[in-house]
Amino acid sequence: MKVEFAPLSIPLERRLQTASVAHWVFSFLGLAQCCIVLFIGLFFTRFWLISVLYATWWLLDWDTPSKGGRRIHCIRNSIIWRHMKNYFPVTLVKTAELDPSKNYVVGFHPHGVLVAGAFLNFCTEATGFSQLFPGLTPHMMMLTLWFRVPFFRDYLLSGGLIPSDKDSASYVLRRWGGGNVLAIAVGGAQEALDARPGTFTLLLKNRKGFIRLAMEHGAPLVPVFSFGENELFDQVNNPEGSWLRRTQHCLQQIMGISLPLFHARGMFQYSFGLLPYRWPIFTVVGKPIKVEKKHNPSQEEVDRLHQTYIEELCKLFEEHKTKYNVPEDRHLEFI
Repeated sequence: MKVEFAPLSIPLERRLQTASVAHWVFSFLGLAQCCIVLFIGLFFTRFWLISVLYATWWLLDWDTPSKGGRRIHCIRNSIIWRHMKNYFPVTLVKTAELDPSKNYVVGFHPHGVLVAGAFLNFCTEATGFSQLFPGLTPHMMMLTLWFRVPFFRDYLLSGGLIPSDKDSASYVLRRWGGGNVLAIAVGGAQEALDARPGTFTLLLKNRKGFIRLAMEHGAPLVPVFSFGENELFDQVNNPEGSWLRRTQHCLQQIMGISLPLFHARGMFQYSFGLLPYRWPIFTVVGKPIKVEKKHNPSQEEVDRLHQTYIEELCKLFEEHKTKYNVPEDRHLEFI
């Protein structure tokens, strides 16, 4: 394989963009493990008191993730995220007004490999969420496992992330006065295994928990499609039934996370590495779907609203796909 190296005369801005993306990829792939090693390792050094004090704080702060989290605005507004946004670049597209007196359930599609669009749009202010949707506070859901990792949990909380369990979601949607957005990457870790360039396959046919959640709280549903999300990484071929896919499913059932074998470009060369390709992402926020509040909705009612949601998501995709370089003959596929 011929390796194509980056030219030495790369402008500083592009170097900063690449460094910011490298930091983000590392935070997904290795930061949690480093935090665990640091927390345990400090016990065996003269700095053991740091881990003792943190453990005490951790116990006192245990319920914070499930009670709306603890965002830190200076971190959400960090220049690192603006450099990362410009790397792709990422654009947040508003198509309808969202009433700040209401709480919303946002369905984000597709998951992609590392959910880059969702992270930048809902966990940072790099794309100007607060300017586009004044009065609304986004809360992105993430696998509960990561909120059990010392130090790393605080990093996640600073961006407005909360655990992906019903209690955490209900706490946000029950908040009086509205103004809260609960963002869910509906396809989850399993959908990441099908994320590759040119695909528009969504794991949605039997994903109805977020529909029921919205109905129980009377929260309008907002479909969101992120064009370009699946173009960021190539992935090792893993068709259904292959040994690799079976292994990935097995690991997902054990650990709760999928392990897509992805690759794209490197820091100093463009041929191979774990950094994403520079591909524009356009995250299009659709119009809200009115949801009638029902404390115990029937399965038939959930199915009916689920079908309405799929129709609105398809309509959103079809209305905008040609603007963002998707061929006219490509359509969403649901599994």
